[in-house]
Amino acid sequence: MNTLIGLVIIAIGSFGQSSSYVPINKVKEWSWESFWLTQGLFAWLIFPLLGALLAVPEGSSLAQVLAVDPPAALKALGFGVLWGIGGLTFGLSMRYLGVALGQSIALGTCSAFGTVIPAIMKGTDLFHGSGLILLAGVCITLAGISVIGYAGSLRARNMTEEEKKAAVKDFALTKGMLVALLAGVMSACFALGLEAGEPLVVSGGSELFKTLPATLMVTCGGFLTNAIYCLYQNGKNRTFGDYGKTSLLPNNLAFCALAGLLWYCQFFGLGMGKSFLEPGSVMMAFSWCILMALNVTFSNVWGIVLKEWKGVSRTTILVLVAGLVVLIFSLIFPNLFKN
Repeated sequence: MNTLIGLVIIAIGSFGQSSSYVPINKVKEWSWESFWLTQGLFAWLIFPLLGALLAVPEGSSLAQVLAVDPPAALKALGFGVLWGIGGLTFGLSMRYLGVALGQSIALGTCSAFGTVIPAIMKGTDLFHGSGLILLAGVCITLAGISVIGYAGSLRARNMTEEEKKAAVKDFALTKGMLVALLAGVMSACFALGLEAGEPLVVSGGSELFKTLPATLMVTCGGFLTNAIYCLYQNGKNRTFGDYGKTSLLPNNLAFCALAGLLWYCQFFGLGMGKSFLEPGSVMMAFSWCILMALNVTFSNVWGIVLKEWKGVSRTTILVLVAGLVVLIFSLIFPNLFKN
């Protein structure tokens, strides 16, 4: 029962993340870099800070929690800087491929690297016992994402240039695929940052929120990378004036805050959900892959809602559904085996 509760909580957080790109359409007359930096302020600083404060025991402070193991905090921050590169290219993958296909490719790569690398670093034997189950689960997830990616290629093949632009304004398959792959590899550094930040736990704090100080350090590193790039783009494109459009600020700030909150939900939910999983179990080790698989599943549901798949053939839709079914199976696969 605890495992099911944990999965449900992770799924709720994942749905939030997959919905976080929807408010983009409500931001008015701002360049991409202005929106990305502003939503990042909420997603990577404000809400992670509020979340981390929940992990602080009574009579202590967040500074004391982060000072428990300064090297661990700095490592988490460093991985966050690398993850920030993935965050930048992740946003671009949405721009070139759309919500459905962009997230599928990027998150598929992220799920594999973010699950397997931490397991290897812990000395897990991926070819025997629970390690083999973990590796098989990752392979099933990748298979499902590959099927979804194939559905995306079928969509691109059967659409005219006008139809592609109507579904995704800046659609570019080759460029988008390369950007999404880079985004996935670098985004896996978030999982490495969470692993590095595991020592940032103070006795007396809530088990539900104990991973959130590490999450804060990773997102702070990511914000640094994104802020430098976005401010550079503001200068290059002369878009600093976006922030001075006072009549638009209430609307744009509101939807940027909503996007940031929805995005942060995935890691808030992941931290809470993991507290219900058995420590050291395959499901615990597989939790990152579960989150990414759910993100892909929900992002494709949003892709259908946003009519990114409008006009495709029945065969393409069947391939897409088959990929989603494989992904859903991957979520329960590790739990079919005893440790």
